[in-house]
Amino acid sequence: MKLTIEELADYDGMDGNKAYIAVDGIIYDVTGNEAWTGGSHAGSMAGTDVSSVVDAAPHGRDVLDDLEIVGEIKD
Repeated sequence: MKLTIEELADYDGMDGNKAYIAVDGIIYDVTGNEAWTGGSHAGSMAGTDVSSVVDAAPHGRDVLDDLEIVGEIKD
């Protein structure tokens, strides 16, 4: 699946929507992930590119290894 950043916003984890995040152009599914309940986690929102904050998170990028890759961001 390829999504624009604008299309990614539809996957915000609210109102029954799936919850996707993007990091460095890769889209990850965080639907059902306890940390992303309600479409948010530590001030970040699903449906957005979280590349700028993932490195500063206590868990770093290692947590991405446990998430399903569902696509990539297209220009």
